[in-house]
Amino acid sequence: MLRRLEVVPGDHFPAYVVWELTLRCDQPCRHCGSRAGAARPEELTEAQALGVVDQLAAMGTREVVLIGGEAYLHPGFLAIIRALKAAGIRPELTTGGRGITPELAAAMREAGLYSASVSVDGLEEAHDLIRKAPGSHASAVAALGHLRAAGLRITANTNINRVNKGDLEGLYALLREAGVRGWQVQITAPLGRAADRPAMLLQPYDLLDVVPRLAALKRQAFADGVVVMPGNNLGYFGPEEGLLRSVHEGGRDHWQGCHAGRLILGIESDGAVKGCPSLQTYAYVGGNLRERSLREIWDEAPELAFTRGRTVDDLWGFCRTCPFAQVCLGGCSFTAHSIFGRRGNNPYCHFRARTLAAAGKRERLVPGAAAAGLPFDHGLFDLVVEPLDAPEPAAAAAPSDLVQLSRRPQRS
Repeated sequence: MLRRLEVVPGDHFPAYVVWELTLRCDQPCRHCGSRAGAARPEELTEAQALGVVDQLAAMGTREVVLIGGEAYLHPGFLAIIRALKAAGIRPELTTGGRGITPELAAAMREAGLYSASVSVDGLEEAHDLIRKAPGSHASAVAALGHLRAAGLRITANTNINRVNKGDLEGLYALLREAGVRGWQVQITAPLGRAADRPAMLLQPYDLLDVVPRLAALKRQAFADGVVVMPGNNLGYFGPEEGLLRSVHEGGRDHWQGCHAGRLILGIESDGAVKGCPSLQTYAYVGGNLRERSLREIWDEAPELAFTRGRTVDDLWGFCRTCPFAQVCLGGCSFTAHSIFGRRGNNPYCHFRARTLAAAGKRERLVPGAAAAGLPFDHGLFDLVVEPLDAPEPAAAAAPSDLVQLSRRPQRS
């Protein structure tokens, strides 16, 4: 999300909702956390979805981001946008852009869509490889143009991994020229299909290179009038933290803990409700809208309430001993869970990587148990501490095409 949410102690309501309208998708992306492709069994109908809009409005929801799969593949897509707009809720879209035509862009604008974020995961070679779809990069860039021409506010989002980390500077230049107003960058977590490709993932010590480069791009972006923001699983209390998390130049914002179930809500396309759209389904679904009201689930389900009373006693490993533990509370919950099978210790932390590096050490994630092959699933990793200058092991377990790209120079 590009907008910073204000946290009011004791004030818990679903201000920002990410709603998966369908799991049907027109791209077979290699890093997809939900393993999108075919629709889920018994997805909410248009009529049922319009009833959900009424419930969101009654609970004070401010923004709803429609996702998939591809949200525009749901038959009630435009009607749901209209209903959100009529209810006083800002409708937004996150999309891969493959099927966005000038006509669809105009129809979305007419229905009341406020903004659209197009997923662009690198320059052409890396993007098409990650998306497993030749021509995907061209269609994503074209989608930005169609959406902008329709009068919509356009932004972009990128998952950073070892396939595309060399593209950051070139990608920013491309997006700036495309006219984006904002760019959200986050780490590819080992969730869903990304869990099947461990060599694709950043290692924790890669943050020593990636975060300073993003900070340099953010400084440039302020001058260009582009808002660059880290996703919820990137950053944490290194020297660039205030710069990275501030919307305005000179700001001193910082990570304030996981907002899942406090101000954020995720809805899966079959009506399952969880505190964040990326949280693991098997562990965090608190109920289904086919069976219970949204207010009942929000108020009563313990699966949604885990952040509301969270303390440092819920942390373990490095995070339990960190000087920022009380504020950070272990970083992104779904990312930590995707690595270790439980939250509370997150090795994807810039402060942590810098602390270890100062002692001549680094942490490496080593694959253990494999993922089961379900939406929002994960495997398990072991964490190895090794010398900072240890040689890179061969990535023989990855598809050869991913390995080849992962060995490119870091900057394009």
